[in-house]
Amino acid sequence: MDLFGERTIISVSRLTSLLKELLEDNFTHCWVEGEVSNLAQPGSGHLYFTLKDKGAMLRCVVFRSSAKALKFRPAEGMALVVRGRLSVYESRGEYQLIAEYLEPKGAGALQTAFMQLKERLAAEGLFDAAQKRPLPTLPRRVGVVTSPSGAAIHDILNVLGRRFAALDLLLYPVRVQGEGAAAEIAQAIDDLNRLQGVDVLIVGRGGGSLEDLWAFNEEVVARAVRRSRIPVISAVGHETDWTICDFVADLRAPTPSAAAELVCSSSEELRQRVDGLQHRLHLSMQGFLRLQRRQVDGLRRAVHDPTLLLGHLGQRVDDLAERLENGLHNLLTRRRDLLARLERQLYDRHPSLWIGHLRQQLLILSERAERRVTSLLDHLMREQGEAAARLDALSPLQTLARGYSVTESVADGRVVRDVNQLTTGQQLRVRLARGRALCRVEDTSA
Repeated sequence: MDLFGERTIISVSRLTSLLKELLEDNFTHCWVEGEVSNLAQPGSGHLYFTLKDKGAMLRCVVFRSSAKALKFRPAEGMALVVRGRLSVYESRGEYQLIAEYLEPKGAGALQTAFMQLKERLAAEGLFDAAQKRPLPTLPRRVGVVTSPSGAAIHDILNVLGRRFAALDLLLYPVRVQGEGAAAEIAQAIDDLNRLQGVDVLIVGRGGGSLEDLWAFNEEVVARAVRRSRIPVISAVGHETDWTICDFVADLRAPTPSAAAELVCSSSEELRQRVDGLQHRLHLSMQGFLRLQRRQVDGLRRAVHDPTLLLGHLGQRVDDLAERLENGLHNLLTRRRDLLARLERQLYDRHPSLWIGHLRQQLLILSERAERRVTSLLDHLMREQGEAAARLDALSPLQTLARGYSVTESVADGRVVRDVNQLTTGQQLRVRLARGRALCRVEDTSA
């Protein structure tokens, strides 16, 4: 279809589809480098980010199947080299790179993954020295987690057979490299922890590249080593090889042979140690016996004549007996004096004496109360008489007795105080000192 000739109208979807086909047919294998930004990983498991440099940006997506295979995790600002194919996301009309392989620029993916996991586990405290346990001095059974056909198990068997042939060795065969090897190693550590009588574990393999040793850099192995209740020796690779397992383990051995030497002392070393302990015990007993002899000799010299010692002791007993007798006599004298003093105090506080004293006080108080009540009654009678006289003097009846009267209106019962309150013919009631009179007004004058 010629889109640039005669006027041809197509839909947006069609144009986007044509562009997608063009990009996917011509950019199937691209290597791009840039800096990561806008990194996102939703619940779908896909990775979304933008690769950018000074002049442009490119949207990238890593689908879940490819993201699960990554040995490391991209981070904001990380410089990446990405391999993928160009496509168009039709819903937004944006072109993007579908990434299938990622590696950090300037460092391998495995090395970056190693450093990321090491930093994360160190931050959790899995490498702390305080969590590491000491190895048993004389283990009876050693568990070994390694390949049954590798050089590591043969080196361990040779060293243990030479140093201490009576040691019980329990091999748990696993794959030590390749897909699924890390899960087998972790499972082996957990299974050996469920057995009884295993005193120490050796986990390792012979040397190899970083890819060959990668199973011992997996997080699942590190977690299994840390939760092991049995002390773990990590013996992975050669002396210059370091793995995550080495950092987590209770002890790191440079080689599997060295791990076997660390597990237990040789028979000759044990015999020499026992001989040394016997020699030290012999010298210690000799020194102790010499010290006891000197003490016995000193005591023997201190005891010259038993009869003289007994005489001194007898004299000492007489002195103590005399002091005891005097002390008892003085004590009895003080007790008698105290008893006599208490008897006098008790007599002074006899109930009969207190009752007589209280009876006398009661009579005195009774007489005082009687005099006080009589005086108070006389005073009250005098006050009552005076008050009655004053009240009688102020009584209206006394006023009426002197010739005065009280006039009230018969109609409404009001007291008449002013002639203006009266009318001719009005009936009045007059109250005298003795009795009342009913009157009628005939005339009034002011």
